[in-house]
Amino acid sequence: MRDLTKGNPIKLILIFTLPLFIGNLFQQLYNFSDVLIVGQTLGLNALAAVGSTGSLNFLIIGFASGLTAGLSIVTAQRFGAQDFRGVRRSFAASIIISLLVTVALTAISLIFLDPIMHLMSTPADIYANARTFISIIFLGIFASVAFNLLSNEIRALGDSKTPLWFLIIGTLVNLVLELLFILVFHWGVAGAGWATIISQVVSSVLCVIYIYRHIPMLQVRLVDFKHVTKEFTAHFKMGFPMAFQSSIIAIGAIFMQSALNGLGTTAVAATTAASKIDQLATMPMMSIGITMATFAAQNIGAGEYERIIKGVRQALIVSVTFSIIVGALIIIFGQQMVTMFVGSQDVEVLKLSQVYFNIVGSSYSLLAILFIIRYTLQGLGQSVVPTIAGVSELVMRSFSAIVLAGMFGYAGASFSEPLAWLGSTLVLIGSYLAANKRLHKLQRMREMVETTADPVVKEQVQTQMRRTLNPGRKQKLAGVGEV
Repeated sequence: MRDLTKGNPIKLILIFTLPLFIGNLFQQLYNFSDVLIVGQTLGLNALAAVGSTGSLNFLIIGFASGLTAGLSIVTAQRFGAQDFRGVRRSFAASIIISLLVTVALTAISLIFLDPIMHLMSTPADIYANARTFISIIFLGIFASVAFNLLSNEIRALGDSKTPLWFLIIGTLVNLVLELLFILVFHWGVAGAGWATIISQVVSSVLCVIYIYRHIPMLQVRLVDFKHVTKEFTAHFKMGFPMAFQSSIIAIGAIFMQSALNGLGTTAVAATTAASKIDQLATMPMMSIGITMATFAAQNIGAGEYERIIKGVRQALIVSVTFSIIVGALIIIFGQQMVTMFVGSQDVEVLKLSQVYFNIVGSSYSLLAILFIIRYTLQGLGQSVVPTIAGVSELVMRSFSAIVLAGMFGYAGASFSEPLAWLGSTLVLIGSYLAANKRLHKLQRMREMVETTADPVVKEQVQTQMRRTLNPGRKQKLAGVGEV
């Protein structure tokens, strides 16, 4: 376990981020290998079929991923406050909520699959393959939820390395099974889907074994499930807004996918390939952002308010600098990387991918800021504003799909990403500045409590701190006593 409340903030952030980045990289390789193997072995239409389901996949799986990330923030806050019994109760509540959501998501996604695919104007020549692939993925929602929940809970306690190893193993299993199912068993795109599910099950089982051998704080017992419904409010407050935020963003992506489908199979294939390169390029920025959620959660639990501000400032400098460098690289070399998916003979696909890289790569600094601010606010326990920011992304993507794609074709559609990042960032910055001011105030009050000898003054300041942290709620304030 790693305590992020002591030591050099940026050093700890980067140490925590590195295995998280590698883990997220391997997570992307699940989809990356799908696209690479399908594109090279089954052809352009199969590639477009898998790619056309990306936004729909994000809508459902993204909801589950956002939910488990939110649930783990409660765990991280309690770990930072050294409330270890609360950690187990949090994990127990997270398990129950995840089980209920898994059942609901699986039923809903399979029942409404065809209507949504028709609504997205999925091209007729790729419809059958697209439906086959995504229906299998939806059957395996349980595996995705399980691994996301378990890995997020382990990371909440400061361990970002262990989930990485299990993810690497799962990715290798996925790769081997895809080659086996597609090249040997000739299952087509279905083979890619089944390989993904089986590999996630393997990673989940490894997480369970590790927890029950090495992490006593997550070894839940029957007593931890007693009165678990009392825990639901705190977990719903963090989990569901983050889940809905992911889904709101995904709805915007569905609008965008519909616009791309209307532009034809070539546009779909170009975006499918280019977006995979884009996801790999932006992965370090997202990883630092995810780290900030755990960093902020542990430090708010420990009462280290000034430390959060310092960590955010340092993380912004690192992430924005990286975004400028990687943005230039993807503009220069991105098209060559696309040939891994489609080959150099698909000239029109390569041309469109370059358009995508020019527009998106030049806007990476916005994304770097967005990730840091959004995840920090979530770690601080703020869930409403990031959700509003997700709505802003939806509006911007919808505008690009409905207006810009119609006016400027593929270039207009490609502007959906930068515009979405801009809309979301504008919403988040105001909220972070307010949070920054509040953290400074909390730090001053904590120092006053630690230095004053007057018990009356101390009690008054503690009451003010409680109200500042959570208006109307009682809270244990780490480092200043219990109020």
